[in-house]
Amino acid sequence: MKRLSQVDQDDTLPKAEALERLEAAQERLLRLRLTLGGQIGEHKLGPPLCVVFEGWDASGKGGSIKRLVDHLDPRHVRVSQFAAPTFDEKRHHFLWRFWPVLPGWGGMTVLDRSWYGRVLVERVEGFATEDQWRRAYDEIVEFERTLTAEGMILVKIWMHISSKEQLRRFNSRADDPLRQWKLTDEDWRNRKKRPQYKEAVEEMLARTDHPTAPWHVVAADDKPTARVRVVEIVCQAIEHGLKTAG
Repeated sequence: MKRLSQVDQDDTLPKAEALERLEAAQERLLRLRLTLGGQIGEHKLGPPLCVVFEGWDASGKGGSIKRLVDHLDPRHVRVSQFAAPTFDEKRHHFLWRFWPVLPGWGGMTVLDRSWYGRVLVERVEGFATEDQWRRAYDEIVEFERTLTAEGMILVKIWMHISSKEQLRRFNSRADDPLRQWKLTDEDWRNRKKRPQYKEAVEEMLARTDHPTAPWHVVAADDKPTARVRVVEIVCQAIEHGLKTAG
């Protein structure tokens, strides 16, 4: 089944409702984060929480991450961004560079892009051989199963926007002197390869969605609605994780 074609970008919230729900979800998340960190409740460390963000260029990952951590004490959450691997990182297995930032018990990490680059950009752009990226699906699933078997709450979010909305956001950035830095030549090149990326995303969703770390595809053409749903998804995952751990 093609999951991206099933996304309803018209299912949006009225602005007032979106703001109200976002504030409620952020307060809910704050309480859950303090519980995980052993600051309130039973005062014991809860399971580690890792939130993985992937999505189209200009899909709103940064804005959603900002709303996700906005109410949290910055000492209690780490946001890590991953771009192309360095020369030294390429000397190791592709998963090696992600281990140092993963959270321990009571910790929380948010990843702006992740190990899924192997089956997305590295696949499409030819930075990985076909044997490497095909092998990576099973390697990623086993890696995630290892983490969740040790108790980690792993939340994976794909921010999905339409081609039309992506183009609108690109042009908006190009016209804004204070946001032009967010738009690169690489973004335009990637857009030309959207069909190839779409094929890669569909296969990624199909082959790496598993019970302990399912994918959450978020319709992101409407930013306020997407931000609400991201925070609510994370809250639900934490509550389920705490219940399972207990």
